[in-house]
Amino acid sequence: MIVAILVLFFTVVVSGFLVKAFPPDSLKWLKMALAFSGAYLFTITIIHLLPDVLLSNSDPHVVGYWILAGFFLQLVLELFSHGVEHGHMHVHEHGRVGSMPFLLLGSLFIHSFLEGSILVDRGSYGHAGHSHESDSFYAVLLGVAIHHVPAAFALMSVLMTRVKNFRKAFLWLLIFAVGAPLGIIVSNTLISHEAEGSVIFTALTGIVAGNFLHISTTILFETSPEHHFNRNKLIATILGLLLALASDFI
Repeated sequence: MIVAILVLFFTVVVSGFLVKAFPPDSLKWLKMALAFSGAYLFTITIIHLLPDVLLSNSDPHVVGYWILAGFFLQLVLELFSHGVEHGHMHVHEHGRVGSMPFLLLGSLFIHSFLEGSILVDRGSYGHAGHSHESDSFYAVLLGVAIHHVPAAFALMSVLMTRVKNFRKAFLWLLIFAVGAPLGIIVSNTLISHEAEGSVIFTALTGIVAGNFLHISTTILFETSPEHHFNRNKLIATILGLLLALASDFI
């Protein structure tokens, strides 16, 4: 659990400093990172999250409702975040310099908190017979971390356009940085002993699975506008797919 908290917190912190290294008008790397993360998130949702929650539930049909809830919850959150979680950086067009986009920060915090909440390390509590779930823990952790790199960069870029000060923007970025770690702490403290088929487990995993499906498919469609062929994006997408598939064998 401690490792997961540190990984997700410092992923956002370090990614926030990328705005100093990459000018906002040269973001080819960001598009590649988004394609990679989108493919990875989509794959682990299909091969890890959905099988885990469906196989552990006595009524798999219920899971579908939670997946729908997560999918459309993300749609609502993006009304306030304007797609920062998948690399959009045009939020400044909707606000004035010096103002703080609190709704954006709040929606991203909720988004991040939910992602962290499914990272329950049951192995440390002596649960037997859940080796696949243990594998899923690290596969999902890596997916969330990869996803947070372009998201943190985009958010920091938006904050910089508002406050015009790196230090102030960085302090606001920490709201996003602590979201997933808080989700991990809450879930590992309150629901670590819940059965895999419990209502809480089903709800959280289903919601995040729907969340991931929305984000990953949006990213993948956006990285191929009008279905134009782009070799670099295709390579990044395939690499994300292969890494996620490899998580079953590592």
